[in-house]
Amino acid sequence: MTDPRYTKLATLLVNYSTQIKKGEKALLDMMDVPDEFSIELIRAVRAAGGLPFIEARHSRLSREMLCHATEAQAAEIRDIEMFRMKKMQAYIAIRGNANAAENSDVPNDRMRMYSKTLRPVQDYRVNKTRWCVLRWPTPSMAQAANMSTEAFENLYFDVCTMDYARMARAMVPLEKRMKSTDKVHLKAPGTDLTFSIKGIGARMCKGDRNIPDGEVFSCPVKTSVNGVIHFNTPTIYSGTKFENVRLEFREGKVIAATGNNTKRLNEILDTDAGARYVGEFSLGFNPYILSPMCDILFDEKIAGSLHFTPGQAYEECDNGNRSAVHWDMVLIQRKEWGGGEIWFDGELIRKDGLFLPRDLKGLNPANLK
Repeated sequence: MTDPRYTKLATLLVNYSTQIKKGEKALLDMMDVPDEFSIELIRAVRAAGGLPFIEARHSRLSREMLCHATEAQAAEIRDIEMFRMKKMQAYIAIRGNANAAENSDVPNDRMRMYSKTLRPVQDYRVNKTRWCVLRWPTPSMAQAANMSTEAFENLYFDVCTMDYARMARAMVPLEKRMKSTDKVHLKAPGTDLTFSIKGIGARMCKGDRNIPDGEVFSCPVKTSVNGVIHFNTPTIYSGTKFENVRLEFREGKVIAATGNNTKRLNEILDTDAGARYVGEFSLGFNPYILSPMCDILFDEKIAGSLHFTPGQAYEECDNGNRSAVHWDMVLIQRKEWGGGEIWFDGELIRKDGLFLPRDLKGLNPANLK
């Protein structure tokens, strides 16, 4: 028997997240995902009148390709994938990597070259298709969350099939505030950071891009960031785990970066000129996600968190920064994580992870579950 949660999730992805309509083409990009779920997704696209196209990948095979990829080969892959992507109206990607560190021993210069070469495909997909990206639950994710496999699977499906339409209604006032805000001030242990988001705009993420979801994002004016931010959440980038990352900014640029692996951290920030500038600022508030698990699609939505992102800006909230890097780094500000404050134009918006203005209280966990 097919797990009924598979059918529920597939239906949400097709009908709500990507809103696939009759005659539209949808690329289903599956990596290490059970065939049973891929089949449900194919059927859901067909039921909506769409045309499914499936790509089945495996993380160990992808690693082997990366380890020895040449620039010429990467360029050919880019051209082939771009040709296909331009024929699609929707894109759903699911990653079920059993080992989150599978690419940790791929040479950094090879990863940098491949990411930079393939970046146009990702940019086209982000800006020109209706897309949604999510992880598939694995024992390694359960371990990272300090949960049993069964308990984590239950949490996963609770999070991924929650009432995102209800959450979307509660996001509207925050999006409106961020669109009209100029000065932002972040405070937390080891953090004192100021920047402007004036004229950049804001975008709420309500289950139509990522699952799980629950954030509203904007972007700093490129040269406006000044001060220090100390992230209290571990992060994995290019297969390497980083902890206690501290970034110091002057006129928008990271002028000092330290962490448990300072050398590799700075190698990534030196990928290109844009990697030391910021491409996103976002507030997370998914009520079911409370602790980090080194999976950014979950961690960036943690209730009472924010993330600050060295690298590429999104076109919807664009400060002009361009980079092969887009690295979401998370700071949790709930009281048990040290607390913290967010100020918009001199008004205290969130303290210790809870929104204070009346119009924003609907985003607090007690009001979203």
